[in-house]
Amino acid sequence: MKIQFDVLRKSRELILKELEGLSLEQIHTTPKGFKNNIAWNVAHVVVTQQVLQYKFSGLNCLCPDDLIDAHKKGTSPTKTFTAEEFEEVKELLIGLPDTLQEDFEAGIFENYTEYPTSTGFVLTSIETAIEFNNFHEGIHYGIIRSIKKFL
Repeated sequence: MKIQFDVLRKSRELILKELEGLSLEQIHTTPKGFKNNIAWNVAHVVVTQQVLQYKFSGLNCLCPDDLIDAHKKGTSPTKTFTAEEFEEVKELLIGLPDTLQEDFEAGIFENYTEYPTSTGFVLTSIETAIEFNNFHEGIHYGIIRSIKKFL
């Protein structure tokens, strides 16, 4: 599983790098033809990782409930982050992979509620959730890069 944690950290580093030099206005811009903006995508990957891995394992998520409610699957951008709020999201983006690995190695993921994803994958364990989440984050990394081309 070590490679899966390394992939997660790397994808998060790449997402963070895409944010360099962007203003708050730019990260909240939804270009024509897109359903969301960069800020939403960043918060969405944080939220999705928590839901897929912690919530479906019967554990408490490590990000605020209001962040989950506003950025979970099926939502659209409704929140404009302040600079301070977005810094907190970025801290979660970078810090949560280490916590996940620590929790995984500590064996806290004892149960998992099966979850069929919208892509057709059925998650049956914390291991499949970690692997699928890396795929999911790759999709959103690509979306972030695409949105940047229209800013």
